[in-house]
Amino acid sequence: MNHQSLSSFIWSVADLLRGDYKQADYGKVILPFTVLRRLDCVLEPTKDAVLTEHAAKTAQGLNPEPFVLRKAGQTFYNISPLDMRKLMGDQDNIGQNLYAYIQGFSPDVRDIFERFEFAVQVDRLAKAGLLYQVAEKFTRIDLHPNKVDNHQMGLVFEELIRRFAELSNETAGEHFTPREVIRLMVNLLFVEDDGILSKPGVVRTIYDPTAGTGGMLSTADEYLTEHNDKASLVMYGQELNPESYAICKADMLIKGQDVSNIIFGNTLSDDGHPHQKFDYMLSNPPFGVEWKKVEKAVRAEHEQKGFNGRFGPGLPRVSDGSLLFLMHLLSKMRPAADGGSRFGIVLNGSPLFTGGAGSGESEIRRYVLENDLVEAIIALPTDMFYNTGIATYVWVLSNRKPSHRKGKVQLIDGSTFWQKMRKSLGSKRKEMGEKDIATITRLFGGFQEAQLATVLDAEGRELAKEVVLEGEKPPTAPEGGKVKLAPLSRIFPNEAFGYRTITVERPLRDESGKLILGERGKNKGKPQADSSLRDTENVPLSEDVEAYFCREVLPHAEDA
Repeated sequence: MNHQSLSSFIWSVADLLRGDYKQADYGKVILPFTVLRRLDCVLEPTKDAVLTEHAAKTAQGLNPEPFVLRKAGQTFYNISPLDMRKLMGDQDNIGQNLYAYIQGFSPDVRDIFERFEFAVQVDRLAKAGLLYQVAEKFTRIDLHPNKVDNHQMGLVFEELIRRFAELSNETAGEHFTPREVIRLMVNLLFVEDDGILSKPGVVRTIYDPTAGTGGMLSTADEYLTEHNDKASLVMYGQELNPESYAICKADMLIKGQDVSNIIFGNTLSDDGHPHQKFDYMLSNPPFGVEWKKVEKAVRAEHEQKGFNGRFGPGLPRVSDGSLLFLMHLLSKMRPAADGGSRFGIVLNGSPLFTGGAGSGESEIRRYVLENDLVEAIIALPTDMFYNTGIATYVWVLSNRKPSHRKGKVQLIDGSTFWQKMRKSLGSKRKEMGEKDIATITRLFGGFQEAQLATVLDAEGRELAKEVVLEGEKPPTAPEGGKVKLAPLSRIFPNEAFGYRTITVERPLRDESGKLILGERGKNKGKPQADSSLRDTENVPLSEDVEAYFCREVLPHAEDA
């Protein structure tokens, strides 16, 4: 079964729920049952051996857990004699048997079903007389990894979550990031490290502080397995939404990851990995979400700990917490002396331009530029995310820049690299194809300036697009046509982004245009400033203030 037909099949359970459940609540039944069936299928081949081992070690007075885990061949187990097929044999006691079966799982799995509030749904289904039918429907599908691999299972979860989010008018974007955006970010993260990552037995850590359902971590794992199946990635994450957390944890469990590395809670107010540093990090924090709820904890950390805490550089305005996540990731970077870190974070436009000189946002930008941490900022196409059509950007930061990148920032305009989707999904109307991802990855990896050449015919219709690297000749236009060139990759020194704000004053004059002079104190006899004409100018750090003033201000205001 491919993931579409599988999710359609699982979705058909919704037909049973119609009438007894509001559409918005379908997910509360379907998601935990999907997870339960997956775990049931994974454990099925070792079920008898696990029960035998558990009985034997318990009889010997030993702690059976390590032995049972070895027999199960997974990082979880179930010691109940029941499984989903056996549950079908006793229709009258399905509710209590199902509950007993869940209790037979190892603690991490029980935690997943608690976060789903599964017991509440089992009760509700039983009262509606639907429990047996729903369980029976799931028992009919085989979700063993031999039939449905981890990648497909991830796509199934993604599809289901998106559908539920649309039904309940929630923002699907709060739960997961489009696959192709993650693939691009993962490529950017690993592109310069292919040499290191291809060594046998290499182990690296990766962290996502806004893990959602675990899509970013899974895609990074797939990339590494594809390029070097001898390498291993240890995954860490934190997630605030109980349902997303439960799915992420279930996904990690099935992949054989240590699920105690996935923490529930608010990353900003309650860091679940306070002393950890990581090799790689990925994050898609919520866009433009206010941080009032955690303001007290964040301000206390900023004021009391300064640069020994996570928020030393400054605090953004309360209406948008994106830059708090950026600083949180900075604090998790492995020191450069220990190999350093690289991370990718998706942000909307406001962290690029909100806040003038001296504001919290500006101080944070200043900190990352002065410490030479920004490798690149890539503009993505609009309409790429499920819950918003706004412009978005991937920032790539690292404290182990290769020598040719030191002191420089690369800006890549990826906004034209997209194809129209056959069918819109929420606000998502565009997607990036494999070729688009490869082009942007190549521009980043090659660290070269480039232009995009668009070839037009005599009528102005687009014939072709071509990436022209620095030093290359652009394509020739057909007769009567033309070639339009637009910047695609630019490289700037860090100083190019710094500026100082100067205040420009103009003198106060009376109605006849005569200067009004001060009458007392140190201003006596001096021209007075006219506050209604006061203005500010941003002077690049690379320029002399006087020279800028003479060139840009005085020609327009001689008396400034």
